[in-house]
Amino acid sequence: MSAPTGAPTAAFDPKQSREQEFREASVGRAVRPRDAATLILVRNDGASPQVLMGQRHANHKFMPNKFVFPGGRVDPADSRVRPAEDLRDDVAQLLMDRMRGTPTIGRARALAMAAIRETFEETGLAVGRVIEAPQRSKHKDWGAYFDLGVSPALGALDFVARAITPPYRTRRFDTRFFIADAAQIHGDPSEVKGSGELQGLHWITTKDAQGLDLPNITRTILAEIDERLRLSSAAQRARAVPFIHFRKNQAIRDSLSV
Repeated sequence: MSAPTGAPTAAFDPKQSREQEFREASVGRAVRPRDAATLILVRNDGASPQVLMGQRHANHKFMPNKFVFPGGRVDPADSRVRPAEDLRDDVAQLLMDRMRGTPTIGRARALAMAAIRETFEETGLAVGRVIEAPQRSKHKDWGAYFDLGVSPALGALDFVARAITPPYRTRRFDTRFFIADAAQIHGDPSEVKGSGELQGLHWITTKDAQGLDLPNITRTILAEIDERLRLSSAAQRARAVPFIHFRKNQAIRDSLSV
């Protein structure tokens, strides 16, 4: 059940979203949103925490030129990957809360896998654990990931927000936002080299990131992350997970629960 109590207070204004996110004309019924996932990586080796962000290419039809976190759609291959460590039970239960269709642990796991795969594809950073016999895959990105000798350790990921693209957009996503410490990266977190889908990838403080050209939802998630990072680890895990969705074109912000 949803529970508005305890939810963060940062506002989400759909009118502002239309202005910031290049509203596209829609015809007929709203497009069904596709499952997607984003991974927010946090470096804690400086004076202030930094997150990894990049700018979407100008040719992209969805949020061109905007600065975002790495992420993208769930791929069928994501459900076939075996983790070195599974999702924590509390994270899995939150991911399944109000999941469209039949909620399953397999679908919850695939969301986390998508966040890791998309991050690897767009930044070259492999979030995972070194193992002796990594899985093999014919999927281009998973194959390259496994060639590094690593496997996803999903227990290191926390689930911090969910947001569904407004119904007036022609491309819609049901996005789950995960967060992980940069210490979970296999290799040097400074060696960022993406596929070109995101340009100008760099580590930036949450305060400085607010000055970038951001989609409204990304600005909202940044505010949530900034508040979370001020809390202890235990308090972060106990914090409500905001869920931003729409009913009759009106933005609703409530919370997911176990």
